[in-house]
Amino acid sequence: MIEIKDFTFQYREGAAPVAREVNLSIPDGAFVGITGAAGSGKSTLTYAMNGIVPHCYPGDFYGSVTVDGMDTCETPLTDLSRVVGSVCQDVESQFVTTVVEDEMLFGLENFSVPRAQAEEHVAGALADMGITHLRGRAIASLSGGQKQKVAIASILAMRPRVLVLDEPTAELDPASSLGVFALLAAHARERGTTVVVVEQKIALLSQFADMLVVLEEGRVRFADAPAAVLAHADELQRIGVNCPRSTTLVNRLRAAGVYAGPSVRTVPEACEVLAGVVA
Repeated sequence: MIEIKDFTFQYREGAAPVAREVNLSIPDGAFVGITGAAGSGKSTLTYAMNGIVPHCYPGDFYGSVTVDGMDTCETPLTDLSRVVGSVCQDVESQFVTTVVEDEMLFGLENFSVPRAQAEEHVAGALADMGITHLRGRAIASLSGGQKQKVAIASILAMRPRVLVLDEPTAELDPASSLGVFALLAAHARERGTTVVVVEQKIALLSQFADMLVVLEEGRVRFADAPAAVLAHADELQRIGVNCPRSTTLVNRLRAAGVYAGPSVRTVPEACEVLAGVVA
């Protein structure tokens, strides 16, 4: 679904490239998590997937990025947006109306979705996000977390084949964050939606993602199944990526020679390992 080959990008006002020779192949229907230290190029990589780079942020673009066979440099944003739905890190920057219902309908109306079908999409997305009660509210009256949920719901309502989300749970509490990730994973699993999420919450990413991508200074340092990436916990920590405590604990057990199995991603998995070690 997404093919990135030798992608390098330097913003017009930048002193150096922020993405350097990135190569990634993301299958249709995969859930991919992207993480890395601040300034590692995570947001720029998502901008390349949805066409914001170079259409909105000009600069020196090398290599190629294709989504569903469309070259993001050559394809107009209008055409890309029919396939790729995006949630920005600053969700307020993408609101175009003042009321939640109008925001939900905006994209659907622009894509000429029939009225009855649009209502089904809106009601379903609001219900999925648990914010049906906000439908008639003014966006300015919402909390930061509620605005984040509205932004996600407005994109889900359009049912794109690809979802690209930049820190979609930054304003959400742990329970809401877990709910959003579970919903995104369900979209990938049940609807075949390709989901790409930039997130600092590596425990959530590693729990739900099929592939974990770690960036370091604009380059791909790791791109593999979460368990395989988390096996490098010490190296991840050196480049500013904190691993889940459960992973760190089990990796230390392996280093001490008392456990020889794979890395774990969750607390229940760690408990299972510990039960085996002390048995």
